[in-house]
Amino acid sequence: MNNTNELTAINQYMVHSKMYDNWGYGDLHKEIEERAIDEMKHAEELIGRILFLEGIPVVSNYNKMYIGSTVELMHKNDSKSEEGAVESYNDDIKFAAEIKDNGTKTLLQSILKDEEEHLDKIDEYLGQIEQMGLQVYLSTCIK
Repeated sequence: MNNTNELTAINQYMVHSKMYDNWGYGDLHKEIEERAIDEMKHAEELIGRILFLEGIPVVSNYNKMYIGSTVELMHKNDSKSEEGAVESYNDDIKFAAEIKDNGTKTLLQSILKDEEEHLDKIDEYLGQIEQMGLQVYLSTCIK
């Protein structure tokens, strides 16, 4: 169990959020900023659990961030990051169950649920882009 995925996601989402704000996509800015805050809460929970288990949290490791240059690319990059997180949490949950660490398993299942919801929302955005076209989609994001 580590918090590398969360720490990376915080930064990637914050950059994307600020880019959306800069481009005038207020709705996307708010949504992605809230998602970054979710990731901060996940990192905090993981750090707390690691400390409870008398470990030392590592907060200096990050995965490669993929900052998009367009809204569609940002969504695609965020989707890849969330897919990686979902896979990682499923592996960690399986391991926690094997070693009978139900506290960690429960925490990871809760975070996994949030990550799956993030992924579902990103997939919804990508589906909207595909169905209505990028320009129409972007017109729904200005507020």
